[in-house]
Amino acid sequence: MPLPWAEWPAEARLLVGLTAFWSLAGLLVLGSASWWVASREMGDGAFYVKRQAIWLLASWSLFSLALTTNLRQLLRWAGPALWGGCLLIAATLVMGTTVNGASRWLVLGPLQIQPSELVKPFVVLQAANLFATWSRIKPDQKLLWLASFCAVLLLILKQPNLSTAALIGLTLWMVALASGIRWRSLFGTALAGGALGTASILVNEYQRLRVVSFLDPWADPMGDGYQLVQSLLAIGSGGFTGQGYGLSTQKLQYLPIQSTDFIYAVFAEEFGFIGSLSLLLFLMLVAWVGLRVALNCRNNQTRLVAIGCCTILVGQAILNIAVASGSMPTTGLPLPLVSYGGNSLMSSLVILGLLMRCSLESTGKIGGRERPIRNQATC
Repeated sequence: MPLPWAEWPAEARLLVGLTAFWSLAGLLVLGSASWWVASREMGDGAFYVKRQAIWLLASWSLFSLALTTNLRQLLRWAGPALWGGCLLIAATLVMGTTVNGASRWLVLGPLQIQPSELVKPFVVLQAANLFATWSRIKPDQKLLWLASFCAVLLLILKQPNLSTAALIGLTLWMVALASGIRWRSLFGTALAGGALGTASILVNEYQRLRVVSFLDPWADPMGDGYQLVQSLLAIGSGGFTGQGYGLSTQKLQYLPIQSTDFIYAVFAEEFGFIGSLSLLLFLMLVAWVGLRVALNCRNNQTRLVAIGCCTILVGQAILNIAVASGSMPTTGLPLPLVSYGGNSLMSSLVILGLLMRCSLESTGKIGGRERPIRNQATC
């Protein structure tokens, strides 16, 4: 039986409003960022907005599915889904479409699938499965799932996609931290992850050039530092109150990939310091509500799912803003629910649906008996 709206926790109701606002505001920001380029390249200024709206409707359907499905059932599917995602990521290395030197997409008819985005919700679910039962499962089961997570990370690095691998690695680390894993193990894992990221930068020339251009983008403003220089010019041009909605000049083919990775720069130019601060406060509100959901959960697995959802969603947004503002090297992470792209949109809304489901099950009125799933890590 679905839980009546009047009995929903305050956090769940607030999350519905935040998600709806985030989705609609993201569509408006994308419309401004993409209109001029879409008019010139596609002959239709609303081209990207129309496609994003279709993806948004489909994504809200998946959001509703995640919201209404028993979390215990979703946790049982997480393991096989993670392995399926791993196979799809491996397939991108064999038959994937290469864009800007990276093979991250599979083309299925009119659809482009990015498995590294779609696998994120299942990483969160299976991480909760594993670390919630860490002290009770056998060593071979621990090794199996740790190896599975490593396989996902290594395959994503091979594409190469350092930013997504780093985000997933950070999420796994935070879920493990919340579960009470020993600090010594966590510290060793962090060192290994840092070494792996460094090795990826040294092996892949374009990643190395991005790090160098991040340190001093003005040394080559028309070459490797061009993206970051144009992004900083856009943010700086916004001033305190911004140029106004739709009045960004950097989006007029000065700022590359302004509808995806650098859409925050367009937003900052049009809404200024006040708008940028409001966005950060909004993300803080989402993080606070997510933490409240986690604290109210009735078992450890649900709590870890909530923490993982909050980490991967808000963490991705913060990393995107950090890239656009020159606080970290340029990476290919979209701004959740704002950047153009159906795969990111679906993944983000499913994660929000999972977070809301955790809140609903914290009431104890839905979801069945609240007890840990026996040997769930053996899925």
